[in-house]
Amino acid sequence: MNGYALPFEKPVVELRNKLEELRKAGEGHEVDMVQEVERIQKKIRETQEKIYSNLTPWQQVQIARHPTRPYPKDYIDAISTDFTELHGDRLYADDRAIIGGIAQIDEQKVMFIATQKGRDTKSNLACNFGCPYPEGYRKALRLMKLAGKFGLPIVSLIDTPGAFPGMEGEERHVAEAIAVNLREMSVIPTPIVVVITGEGGSGGAIGIGVGDRLLIMEHAYYSVISPEGCAAILWKDRAYADKAAEALKITSRDLTQLGLVDEVIAEPLGGAHNEPEVAFDNLKTAILKNLSDLQSMNTDQLLQTRYEKIRAYGKFTE
Repeated sequence: MNGYALPFEKPVVELRNKLEELRKAGEGHEVDMVQEVERIQKKIRETQEKIYSNLTPWQQVQIARHPTRPYPKDYIDAISTDFTELHGDRLYADDRAIIGGIAQIDEQKVMFIATQKGRDTKSNLACNFGCPYPEGYRKALRLMKLAGKFGLPIVSLIDTPGAFPGMEGEERHVAEAIAVNLREMSVIPTPIVVVITGEGGSGGAIGIGVGDRLLIMEHAYYSVISPEGCAAILWKDRAYADKAAEALKITSRDLTQLGLVDEVIAEPLGGAHNEPEVAFDNLKTAILKNLSDLQSMNTDQLLQTRYEKIRAYGKFTE
């Protein structure tokens, strides 16, 4: 168990602490505590199953933001080899909130595009807390066009609260950069698999999120606005974020029912941060399976199917 626990995980933490105390008490003594240890371990699992089978949308958001949850670069390092990062948009700068480069997943060569957060203050400042600047989206587009030129499938991994909302982003036209990416990604002549691994926030996510298949990790979320932002607009108080999360329909379950995602990637009990290796394997399997399906199409079929998929978004009834 990592050192950080979410509020609703308190019962599990208490049981784990009790288990640790029991093990320490048994060290150096001729007391057989195997049965008691097994009983508590069983209780821990049952408690986890109860908690994680009844999560509210706001609790799902908290898991997606867990500070020890694997970030996109962690997935890249775990599922691929020979990752060669490519830098810069050739116009302004190299935005560290979006990374990209060529790698190999088993025998499959791909172009990775991914958002990136930091683990501490220094790394968070370096990558702007995972909030891309316009140059990040222009770098991503440059690499995606490169992938299209050489026939490399694109894998886009998303975990961002949103694009940078400050003056620098406006000065360098962040809305225009995102809009151009939406247009260009729709016609790039190579398979594109998009995966929401944690936070999928607003235009910051969709700026590298147009593709042939949209996958989402079980405890990730994908939303037009953060729950806090929505609460501030509708209720004039960010404290109503839990109500906003429910109203927005942002969880993997809701998005599946709405037909907005193609596949939910299962996470280990307790979330991806609890057993990262399981999450890595599940993500790798899903990516390879979807790439294999897409590569069976010719370019015309691929682009037509992508066009129809995009046009099907936004259905509503009156």
